Amino acid sequence: MKKKLIGVASLLLGLTTSIYAQKVDFTEYNLDNGLHVILHKANAAPVVTVSVMYHVGSKNEVLGRTGFAHFFEHLLFEGSDNLKRGEFMKVVSQAGGQNNANTTQDRTYYYEVLPSNELKTGLWLESERMLHPVINEIGVKTQNEVVKEEKRQRIDNQPYGRFAEEVFKRLFTKHPYTWQTIGSMADLDAAKLDEFKAFFKKYYAPNNACLVVTGDFDIEKTKNLISAYFSAVPKGEEIVQPNITETPITTAIIDSVYDANIQLPAVITSYRVPGMKSRDAYVLNMISTILSNGGSSRLYKKMVDDKKNALQVGAFNYSLEDYGAYITYALPNGNASLSDLVKDIDEEVAKMQTELISEHDFQKLQNIMENNFVNANTGVEGIANNLADAYTFQKNTNLINTEIEIYRTLTREEMREVAKKYLGANQRVLLYYLPKSNQ
Repeated sequence: MKKKLIGVASLLLGLTTSIYAQKVDFTEYNLDNGLHVILHKANAAPVVTVSVMYHVGSKNEVLGRTGFAHFFEHLLFEGSDNLKRGEFMKVVSQAGGQNNANTTQDRTYYYEVLPSNELKTGLWLESERMLHPVINEIGVKTQNEVVKEEKRQRIDNQPYGRFAEEVFKRLFTKHPYTWQTIGSMADLDAAKLDEFKAFFKKYYAPNNACLVVTGDFDIEKTKNLISAYFSAVPKGEEIVQPNITETPITTAIIDSVYDANIQLPAVITSYRVPGMKSRDAYVLNMISTILSNGGSSRLYKKMVDDKKNALQVGAFNYSLEDYGAYITYALPNGNASLSDLVKDIDEEVAKMQTELISEHDFQKLQNIMENNFVNANTGVEGIANNLADAYTFQKNTNLINTEIEIYRTLTREEMREVAKKYLGANQRVLLYYLPKSNQ
């Protein structure tokens, strides 16, 4: 009787999340200069988000000049022809808003969240950033120091801060994913001002960007404002994104690295998998969910609760545009050996490759995906980011409404086959991440 009640509860949860998955209505169009515009009106609160996503990340850099995309995340706050140096954030703050930016291997994203009566301010700021930012020696030198300090705090002096760098430089040998978004400080030091200007001119053009406005605004008035602020921005050259194929890994790459910032070792496995546009990427998301999502997940229950040989254990699919990295990790509890942790993780992966998960577990997975889908679209800033992502990477903005349908069509058999296809022990990087004193 108890199992039946649990099953009914799971089904009800699935129905509930479906009921509250509100459709995101939007309008989209292009300006003559190629800028793609997406508008989503939501009057629940007197707030607007203005965001711009540029289809440029660290993968658009070249060896010897890495770190440019992340550097521009900072540099384009320096000011413009009509905005004094250091005034960008001050204008946003005085308008009662907040702003930020972030960079990945594939794109750079800027946004402002403002009171709805300050929509014009947000559009003006982003047009200034795109049309005529000030790129000079003072700004480059200033932001160079900012980036160096960020690297010290987030990577060099952070426990396990280099794990992504160490994984990706082994997992990728041809593709620019081999270096991290923050890049090389030596490369930034060596770069000339003209190189920064050329990078901006090439990649920060309207035809390589997506402008999204979400929140409380009038659509027709906003269209007029967008035309007034952005139509004068000249169209740039057509961008051809990298198309680089990696040679398959057929023999495990096993290595050790040492970190002076840690006391506990870790073990990491990583597999090169398809990028975010692949159906298999969605399957891998479901596999990682059943392996390590929460206290009832297979890895946590086995290694943290039952065997107590791990303090932490997890699996996740790091999905990028061209490829992904499927990563598992574990930190030992007490004197547990790293080899035993790998063995335990491998056993659970092997079950995914040889056995179908139960109908009950599959229904639970579907419910979790439904819930994640709903939660991803609960605020105007999150919706703005998701709309920009859907257009930039998929050229299908309506994916914000239909992506859940992909998860609904996945099968238990696909989970088994995808695990078998990509998660073989001979297809991975096995990395022992050790305290430096052990060297």
